[in-house]
Amino acid sequence: MSPVTAYVGLGANLDDPIAHVSRALDELGQLPDTTLVSRSALYRSAPMGPPDQPDYINAVCALSTGLCADALLDALRALEAQHGRLRDGTRWGPRTLDLDILLYGDESIQAEHLKVPHPGMAERAFVLYPLAEIAPDLNVPGLGTLQGLLGCCPRDGLQPIRG
Repeated sequence: MSPVTAYVGLGANLDDPIAHVSRALDELGQLPDTTLVSRSALYRSAPMGPPDQPDYINAVCALSTGLCADALLDALRALEAQHGRLRDGTRWGPRTLDLDILLYGDESIQAEHLKVPHPGMAERAFVLYPLAEIAPDLNVPGLGTLQGLLGCCPRDGLQPIRG
């Protein structure tokens, strides 16, 4: 299989989230058949879900990978587990690490366990602004240009904290 560019969103808000996201960025480049191509700065954002949780640290990276989308998803879930992520069914709750496939080449995937482009990414400043930092001219399958999406998504307090 020829390498595909996949964009992965990272987020954490428990147990030193800066360390979890920074370490995960390094670990993503060590996945089989995968190279870390670029990474955004780290950003601080308010939680999407229940308000009684700490702010999130977010980032986005680009990977060149020979893994199929399902194998990449499995690898991301294994990394989350290594970071102490518990999947207890709580939606948008606090977590040590959250890794999401945002885009996988120009594919549109609508499986029960994986949807690409990632649902909701067009409304999430903590995804779009870091993504624009590393791929400003990106075209998002089925959604249009990244620049067009940014024009409809206010920053809402999203702050870069370091590169």
